[in-house]
Amino acid sequence: MEYIENLTFDEISVGDKAELSRELNTRDIELFAVISGDENPAHSMWGGALISSVLGTQLPGPGTVYLTQSLNFFLPVELGDEVLVRVTVREKIASKNQLVFDCECFNQDGELVIKGEAKVIAPTVKIRRPRAAIPEVHLHEHAAHYQQLIEKTKNIDPIRVAVVHPCDEVSLLGAIEAKDKGIIEPILIGPKAKIIATAEKASCNLDGIKIINVPHSHAAAAAAVEEVRANHVDAIMKGKLHTDELMSPIVDAKNGLRTERRMSHIFALDVPTYHKALFITDAAINIAPDLTTKRDIVQNAIELLHTLGNSSPKVAILSAVETINAKMLSTIDAAALCKMAERMQITGGILDGPLAFDNAISKASAASKELVSEVAGDADILLAPDLEAANMLAKQLIYLAGAESAGIVLGATVPIILTSRSDGILSRLASCVLAQLYVHHRSIEKHAIQLPIDKYGGNEPPTYTKQILL
Repeated sequence: MEYIENLTFDEISVGDKAELSRELNTRDIELFAVISGDENPAHSMWGGALISSVLGTQLPGPGTVYLTQSLNFFLPVELGDEVLVRVTVREKIASKNQLVFDCECFNQDGELVIKGEAKVIAPTVKIRRPRAAIPEVHLHEHAAHYQQLIEKTKNIDPIRVAVVHPCDEVSLLGAIEAKDKGIIEPILIGPKAKIIATAEKASCNLDGIKIINVPHSHAAAAAAVEEVRANHVDAIMKGKLHTDELMSPIVDAKNGLRTERRMSHIFALDVPTYHKALFITDAAINIAPDLTTKRDIVQNAIELLHTLGNSSPKVAILSAVETINAKMLSTIDAAALCKMAERMQITGGILDGPLAFDNAISKASAASKELVSEVAGDADILLAPDLEAANMLAKQLIYLAGAESAGIVLGATVPIILTSRSDGILSRLASCVLAQLYVHHRSIEKHAIQLPIDKYGGNEPPTYTKQILL
């Protein structure tokens, strides 16, 4: 264990010195800004703070009481500068156990950047204690990844969204906020009187917004499906109703919105302690997916990432271990899914598994297990073994790690904006952004057509074609 120990007033002599050298990096700037509110790019005050560190930990050390400090700043301290801090005892005042220090800071070129003096009361009793462990601090701009997504929608037209039973404030306000930001054009479906009463309570303006009046939430879900089938809307958004009630008419075999792909839910999480957006699937639709269903779940998630600009997302197939165990079906499925990707049965992503959660999101953990993998420690998508595992994992990140969440269901003819009743407006807004980007991307693909190129100026039949995006 490392200890720090002070020097008492009687142990200190005029001329005694102590030094500290430190390079100013981006992390220091961010931490200093959080503590002090100083966002100035020239960080001279950071250098001044190092003087206090030397006096408090080295000379005199623990037990020192600061009295006064006077500093002159000659040059700015900038990112990358190596600052040498030196304090020298200039005077001892025995009657008060006080010390006066000359304080100087030099940059890596030997230039004087700060000069001044400090007066302290020196300790008179010997103190020796373990050096306090500096806590690891994770700096994270709130919902930073979501803001990046919203930026992608600036030049994209809003999508038409059927908002099902928006009869509570957060559901309605989430839809209106998305409308105000140009993300969606909402069509509100539910009991009209309840929707209007909710709007009045929330001081929400519904001018120009279409309302389809139906008697209850079940009828609202059915009406939303009809709006999709009539090509009146591009997506469905959940309001105040249970997920199974919303999904029932959507998954109906005859009149629903099924495709050849199995529907699945994808959580999009902005986790403060992870270096990029993290996607977890499936946490809401498929309870105990078999291998074929997992294939569709993975493909849905990969295609969502494509719409967000990630052309080759990394998929970690989770289990409790990172080796194949015949007694653990999740490890067998993971191996099969990786082989399916090799055989082009899953396309557009990089798969690896089985991987334990720590190996999937921590390079250090992966290295300790000697895992050689493009995915380990850098996963974009986490495929959980079943719904329970995915849901618990996502909720733990939300409630214990401070993650912001968004949710979407893919695999139907239109995306389903599926949020929890406890989600706030930001989550609903981010979920709308996912749907908008997905619909926009699909629209581009849909309008990719084969047009003939006539290289003979109309005198001869065309001999080849070129793909053009309209």
